[in-house]
Amino acid sequence: MKTIGLLGGMSWESTALYYQLINQLVREKLGGLHSAKVVMHSFNFEEIVACQKAGEWQKAADMLLDAARKLEASGADMLLICTNTMHTLAPQIQAGLNIQLLHIADVTAEALREKGVRQAALLGTLYTMEQNFYRERLKAHGVDMIVPGAAERQDVHDIIFDELCQGVIKESSRTRYREIMTQLAEEQGAEGIILGCTEIPLLVREEDARVPLFDTTYLHARKAVEMALN
Repeated sequence: MKTIGLLGGMSWESTALYYQLINQLVREKLGGLHSAKVVMHSFNFEEIVACQKAGEWQKAADMLLDAARKLEASGADMLLICTNTMHTLAPQIQAGLNIQLLHIADVTAEALREKGVRQAALLGTLYTMEQNFYRERLKAHGVDMIVPGAAERQDVHDIIFDELCQGVIKESSRTRYREIMTQLAEEQGAEGIILGCTEIPLLVREEDARVPLFDTTYLHARKAVEMALN
Protein backbone atom coordinates (compact mmCIF):
# COMPACT_ATOMS: atom_id res chain seq x y z
CA MET A 1 0.00 0.00 0.00
CA LYS A 2 1.30 3.43 -0.93
CA THR A 3 1.31 6.32 1.56
CA ILE A 4 -1.06 9.23 0.95
CA GLY A 5 0.14 12.72 1.85
CA LEU A 6 -2.50 15.24 2.89
CA LEU A 7 -2.14 19.02 3.02
CA GLY A 8 -5.04 19.70 5.37
CA GLY A 9 -6.49 22.11 7.85
CA MET A 10 -8.11 24.25 5.15
CA SER A 11 -10.53 23.83 6.94
CA TRP A 12 -10.05 21.04 9.49
CA GLU A 13 -13.74 20.09 9.19
CA SER A 14 -13.30 19.00 5.58
CA THR A 15 -9.88 17.45 6.31
CA ALA A 16 -11.51 15.26 8.95
CA LEU A 17 -13.94 14.11 6.25
CA TYR A 18 -11.03 13.33 3.91
CA TYR A 19 -9.37 11.20 6.59
CA GLN A 20 -12.60 9.38 7.35
CA LEU A 21 -13.43 8.71 3.69
CA ILE A 22 -9.95 7.48 2.82
CA ASN A 23 -9.90 5.01 5.70
CA GLN A 24 -13.46 3.82 5.05
CA LEU A 25 -12.67 3.20 1.38
CA VAL A 26 -9.51 1.24 2.25
CA ARG A 27 -11.48 -0.91 4.69
CA GLU A 28 -14.17 -1.53 2.05
CA LYS A 29 -11.49 -2.67 -0.40
CA LEU A 30 -9.33 -4.77 1.92
CA GLY A 31 -11.59 -5.66 4.83
CA GLY A 32 -10.55 -6.65 8.33
CA LEU A 33 -8.55 -4.10 10.27
CA HIS A 34 -6.98 -2.48 7.22
CA SER A 35 -6.69 1.29 7.20
CA ALA A 36 -4.87 3.83 5.05
CA LYS A 37 -1.23 4.80 5.34
CA VAL A 38 -1.41 8.59 5.70
CA VAL A 39 0.94 11.43 6.56
CA MET A 40 -0.60 14.85 7.05
CA HIS A 41 0.25 18.48 7.59
CA SER A 42 -2.59 20.52 9.07
CA PHE A 43 -2.37 24.28 8.61
CA ASN A 44 -3.72 26.99 10.86
CA PHE A 45 -6.46 28.00 8.41
CA GLU A 46 -6.53 31.60 9.66
CA GLU A 47 -3.02 32.07 8.24
CA ILE A 48 -4.06 30.72 4.84
CA VAL A 49 -7.21 32.86 4.74
CA ALA A 50 -5.14 35.94 5.57
CA CYS A 51 -3.00 35.25 2.48
CA GLN A 52 -6.11 34.81 0.34
CA LYS A 53 -7.69 38.06 1.50
CA ALA A 54 -4.45 40.00 1.00
CA GLY A 55 -3.81 38.48 -2.43
CA GLU A 56 -0.52 37.06 -1.13
CA TRP A 57 -0.73 33.90 -3.20
CA GLN A 58 3.03 33.48 -3.51
CA LYS A 59 3.38 33.53 0.27
CA ALA A 60 0.69 30.85 0.48
CA ALA A 61 2.44 28.82 -2.24
CA ASP A 62 5.69 28.93 -0.25
CA MET A 63 3.86 27.70 2.85
CA LEU A 64 2.18 24.84 1.01
CA LEU A 65 5.32 23.78 -0.83
CA ASP A 66 7.37 23.73 2.36
CA ALA A 67 4.79 21.48 4.02
CA ALA A 68 4.48 19.30 0.90
CA ARG A 69 8.22 18.70 0.80
CA LYS A 70 8.14 17.63 4.44
CA LEU A 71 5.37 15.13 3.62
CA GLU A 72 7.44 13.80 0.72
CA ALA A 73 10.42 13.43 3.04
CA SER A 74 8.17 11.59 5.50
CA GLY A 75 7.39 8.93 2.92
CA ALA A 76 4.33 10.20 1.04
CA ASP A 77 4.02 8.56 -2.37
CA MET A 78 1.42 11.06 -3.60
CA LEU A 79 0.00 14.37 -2.44
CA LEU A 80 -3.52 15.72 -1.99
CA ILE A 81 -4.32 19.36 -1.28
CA CYS A 82 -7.48 18.98 0.80
CA THR A 83 -9.22 22.06 -0.57
CA ASN A 84 -10.35 23.15 -4.02
CA THR A 85 -9.33 26.80 -3.74
CA MET A 86 -5.65 26.21 -3.05
CA HIS A 87 -5.36 24.21 -6.27
CA THR A 88 -4.85 27.60 -7.87
CA LEU A 89 -1.27 27.01 -6.64
CA ALA A 90 -1.06 23.41 -7.87
CA PRO A 91 1.44 24.08 -10.69
CA GLN A 92 3.92 25.70 -8.29
CA ILE A 93 3.50 22.91 -5.75
CA GLN A 94 3.89 20.12 -8.31
CA ALA A 95 6.97 21.77 -9.81
CA GLY A 96 8.72 21.59 -6.43
CA LEU A 97 8.01 17.90 -5.78
CA ASN A 98 9.18 14.52 -7.02
CA ILE A 99 5.86 12.82 -6.18
CA GLN A 100 2.54 13.30 -7.97
CA LEU A 101 0.07 15.93 -6.85
CA LEU A 102 -3.37 14.45 -7.50
CA HIS A 103 -5.30 17.44 -8.89
CA ILE A 104 -8.88 17.65 -7.65
CA ALA A 105 -10.19 19.19 -10.88
CA ASP A 106 -8.73 16.36 -13.00
CA VAL A 107 -10.45 13.77 -10.81
CA THR A 108 -13.71 15.72 -11.00
CA ALA A 109 -13.49 16.06 -14.77
CA GLU A 110 -13.05 12.31 -15.13
CA ALA A 111 -16.22 11.72 -13.12
CA LEU A 112 -18.14 14.31 -15.17
CA ARG A 113 -17.13 12.70 -18.45
CA GLU A 114 -18.03 9.23 -17.16
CA LYS A 115 -21.58 10.53 -16.56
CA GLY A 116 -21.72 12.28 -19.95
CA VAL A 117 -21.79 15.78 -18.42
CA ARG A 118 -20.29 18.35 -20.76
CA GLN A 119 -21.58 21.52 -19.05
CA ALA A 120 -21.20 21.65 -15.29
CA ALA A 121 -21.92 24.35 -12.75
CA LEU A 122 -19.34 25.02 -10.06
CA LEU A 123 -20.11 26.03 -6.48
CA GLY A 124 -17.17 27.07 -4.33
CA THR A 125 -15.38 30.03 -2.86
CA LEU A 126 -15.24 33.25 -4.85
CA TYR A 127 -11.60 32.44 -5.60
CA THR A 128 -12.49 29.08 -7.11
CA MET A 129 -15.54 30.33 -9.02
CA GLU A 130 -13.97 33.52 -10.36
CA GLN A 131 -10.35 32.58 -11.07
CA ASN A 132 -9.59 30.59 -14.22
CA PHE A 133 -7.61 27.66 -12.82
CA TYR A 134 -10.62 25.36 -12.41
CA ARG A 135 -12.29 26.38 -15.66
CA GLU A 136 -9.12 25.78 -17.66
CA ARG A 137 -8.50 22.39 -16.06
CA LEU A 138 -12.04 21.21 -16.83
CA LYS A 139 -11.86 22.61 -20.36
CA ALA A 140 -8.75 20.51 -21.00
CA HIS A 141 -10.96 17.48 -20.35
CA GLY A 142 -13.74 18.73 -22.65
CA VAL A 143 -16.04 20.04 -19.91
CA ASP A 144 -17.45 23.58 -19.93
CA MET A 145 -17.92 25.34 -16.59
CA ILE A 146 -20.60 27.82 -15.58
CA VAL A 147 -21.04 29.67 -12.29
CA PRO A 148 -23.93 31.39 -10.52
CA GLY A 149 -24.62 35.11 -10.81
CA ALA A 150 -22.70 37.64 -8.72
CA ALA A 151 -25.14 37.81 -5.80
CA GLU A 152 -25.46 34.04 -5.71
CA ARG A 153 -21.68 33.59 -5.81
CA GLN A 154 -21.35 35.88 -2.81
CA ASP A 155 -23.97 33.91 -0.87
CA VAL A 156 -22.23 30.62 -1.65
CA HIS A 157 -18.88 32.05 -0.54
CA ASP A 158 -20.21 33.62 2.66
CA ILE A 159 -21.95 30.42 3.76
CA ILE A 160 -18.70 28.50 3.28
CA PHE A 161 -16.53 30.84 5.36
CA ASP A 162 -19.03 32.18 7.89
CA GLU A 163 -20.72 28.86 8.61
CA LEU A 164 -19.34 25.62 7.14
CA CYS A 165 -15.67 26.30 7.89
CA GLN A 166 -16.73 26.98 11.47
CA GLY A 167 -18.79 23.80 11.79
CA VAL A 168 -22.14 25.62 11.55
CA ILE A 169 -24.91 23.92 9.54
CA LYS A 170 -28.09 25.94 8.93
CA GLU A 171 -31.26 24.75 7.24
CA SER A 172 -31.74 28.25 5.81
CA SER A 173 -28.37 27.95 4.06
CA ARG A 174 -29.30 24.54 2.66
CA THR A 175 -32.46 26.15 1.27
CA ARG A 176 -30.41 28.94 -0.33
CA TYR A 177 -28.09 26.41 -1.96
CA ARG A 178 -31.10 24.52 -3.27
CA GLU A 179 -32.44 27.72 -4.84
CA ILE A 180 -29.11 28.45 -6.50
CA MET A 181 -28.70 24.89 -7.80
CA THR A 182 -32.24 24.91 -9.22
CA GLN A 183 -31.48 28.16 -11.03
CA LEU A 184 -28.25 26.74 -12.44
CA ALA A 185 -30.03 23.68 -13.80
CA GLU A 186 -33.26 25.23 -15.05
CA GLU A 187 -32.08 28.64 -16.24
CA GLN A 188 -28.39 28.19 -17.09
CA GLY A 189 -28.41 24.66 -18.47
CA ALA A 190 -26.17 22.91 -15.98
CA GLU A 191 -26.16 19.15 -16.57
CA GLY A 192 -24.39 18.53 -13.27
CA ILE A 193 -23.21 20.53 -10.29
CA ILE A 194 -19.70 20.39 -8.86
CA LEU A 195 -19.50 20.79 -5.11
CA GLY A 196 -16.24 22.63 -5.63
CA CYS A 197 -15.46 23.39 -2.02
CA THR A 198 -14.61 20.54 0.30
CA GLU A 199 -16.94 21.91 3.00
CA ILE A 200 -20.09 21.97 0.85
CA PRO A 201 -20.81 18.22 1.27
CA LEU A 202 -21.29 18.96 4.96
CA LEU A 203 -24.44 20.87 3.93
CA VAL A 204 -25.70 19.63 0.55
CA ARG A 205 -27.03 16.18 -0.31
CA GLU A 206 -28.02 14.48 -3.57
CA GLU A 207 -31.71 15.06 -2.94
CA ASP A 208 -31.12 18.82 -2.76
CA ALA A 209 -30.51 19.13 -6.51
CA ARG A 210 -32.38 18.30 -9.71
CA VAL A 211 -29.23 17.27 -11.57
CA PRO A 212 -26.36 15.01 -10.47
CA LEU A 213 -24.00 16.36 -7.82
CA PHE A 214 -20.26 15.75 -7.97
CA ASP A 215 -18.71 15.72 -4.50
CA THR A 216 -15.08 16.71 -5.04
CA THR A 217 -14.06 15.58 -1.55
CA TYR A 218 -15.33 12.05 -2.13
CA LEU A 219 -13.98 11.85 -5.68
CA HIS A 220 -10.55 13.07 -4.58
CA ALA A 221 -10.41 10.62 -1.67
CA ARG A 222 -11.61 7.70 -3.83
CA LYS A 223 -8.97 8.34 -6.48
CA ALA A 224 -6.24 8.56 -3.86
CA VAL A 225 -7.26 5.17 -2.47
CA GLU A 226 -7.29 3.65 -5.96
CA MET A 227 -3.75 4.90 -6.51
CA ALA A 228 -2.59 3.77 -3.07
CA LEU A 229 -3.87 0.24 -3.63
CA ASN A 230 -2.89 -0.09 -7.28
